Amino acid sequence: MQIYSYFAYISFFINYIMKIKTDFLVIGSGLAGLMYALKVAKHGKVVLITKTTMQETNTSYAQGGIASVAYSGDSYEKHVQDTLVAGAGLCNEKVVRNVIKEGPKMIKELIKLGTNFDKKPDGNYDLAREGGHSEPRIYHHKDNTGFEIQRAISEQVMNNENITVLENHFAIDLITQHQLGYITDRTQTNIECYGAYVFNKVEKKVYTILSKITYIGTGGLGNIYNSTTNPEIATGDGIAMVFRAKGFIENMEFVQFHPTALYNPSERPSFLITEAMRGFGGVLKDEKGYAFMKDYDERKDLAPRDIVARAIDNEMKVKGLTHVYLDCTMLNAEEIKQHFPNIYKKGLTINIDITKEMIPVVPAAHYLCGGIRVNKNGRTSIKSLYAAGETANTGLHGANRLASNSLLEAVVYADKAAKHSIKKIKKRSLKKGIQDWTDEGVSPLEEMVLITQEFRELQAIMSNYVGIVRSNLRLERALKRLEVIYMETKVLFNKSKVSVEICELRNAVNAAYLIIKMAKRRKESRGLNYNIDYPDKLIVL
Repeated sequence: MQIYSYFAYISFFINYIMKIKTDFLVIGSGLAGLMYALKVAKHGKVVLITKTTMQETNTSYAQGGIASVAYSGDSYEKHVQDTLVAGAGLCNEKVVRNVIKEGPKMIKELIKLGTNFDKKPDGNYDLAREGGHSEPRIYHHKDNTGFEIQRAISEQVMNNENITVLENHFAIDLITQHQLGYITDRTQTNIECYGAYVFNKVEKKVYTILSKITYIGTGGLGNIYNSTTNPEIATGDGIAMVFRAKGFIENMEFVQFHPTALYNPSERPSFLITEAMRGFGGVLKDEKGYAFMKDYDERKDLAPRDIVARAIDNEMKVKGLTHVYLDCTMLNAEEIKQHFPNIYKKGLTINIDITKEMIPVVPAAHYLCGGIRVNKNGRTSIKSLYAAGETANTGLHGANRLASNSLLEAVVYADKAAKHSIKKIKKRSLKKGIQDWTDEGVSPLEEMVLITQEFRELQAIMSNYVGIVRSNLRLERALKRLEVIYMETKVLFNKSKVSVEICELRNAVNAAYLIIKMAKRRKESRGLNYNIDYPDKLIVL
């Protein structure tokens, strides 16, 4: 437990000896969670929980930047059309237009909060261009933009006396009528959230946090795949909790694989090679130096991510390759070092000078475009429960996310959810009669190998059958294998004391199930859901 304010400590301690009571409960410490916490803290007490540390989030791993219209040669309409094209016809256009128009205001807010974006010598912002974008509109900080944003916002949160931050606290389940045994019908729509049961990883105890409003910003689920750019904590926790609470989840079949993760089999998570390197002039090539992207899309290396990832996957399968290459050797070496210092340093650690040698790359699970359904105010189908960031589905991304739109979405919907929550907080009260979590009659888990093996099997199933390219047969096989893991995990969870490991496995199984079921339901190849039984002409021109 880590508490950053003396005043928050006194208030918190009084409640902590029994139940933790707060106005706002924020689950997750990425950009979506932190921005929301800052905004609502002006109107009530906030408890923010994070399963490890504040800095260990998907936001921190974001290299490229945040997209927003910023100069006279660009326009809202261009950004809108780029987003709609990338989304393969499934974006909510009203949402797209709204988010993009909010962009400049959100950028100013991030800067005001202390974020440092790179500038040119003339003082103007050094805007980058990435795949799918028709103009340079990416605000960035070197090649670690997410880390810089996380740093700036975290400092603001830690210095806010109305926010209590609990590190190493894991949300097990949301508290709703279902958990209390009031209703059991999955179709029930009048569901309310009263807070969450939270596991203190240090004390090994489960606490009941009661809140007037609960907000989920738990990030993605990349860790259910063998190869991912996400931190290992990305196990779909928020989505799984809402699913178990009978909330609406959608578009889970659209899992984005980043085309260019560093090929280094001994490393997990995979080190991301930002799309900005292709925007800077890098070219994808096979082992013989052939630039193959012209065979797949007229936009070549700057095609949207779904097309580039499938192209690389096809090249590897047809030619029997373990990886392809990103060639930046023709570019100015000093500019490469200046713009991508961390990638340059990373290359040196595995004896690759990216200014002289091609970078071995391979696609890796990167971003979920679906998730918890939210409305225009970030509210879920469950009363008093909001969500934003990668864990939520706003309608912005459709079937495929346009590069660098994710951080923009997170900050815009954190703002929307905060404004709506502030209007509702005075009408909310804490629920009485909530029972504490009980572990009576169960024992500590003695054989951790059971969880480890189940998780490995899950990752293999998702990677082999539910990856970049799918088929009806693969999906059917994946579902049958997953049903066995689900039943074994359910039995293990019910007879064991709470641990992060069993909870993460439980959540990962729920998330995988949703991906498979929704992929089976979609009888077409669209965006990130490419099924060889419903072929289209995106894989090869």
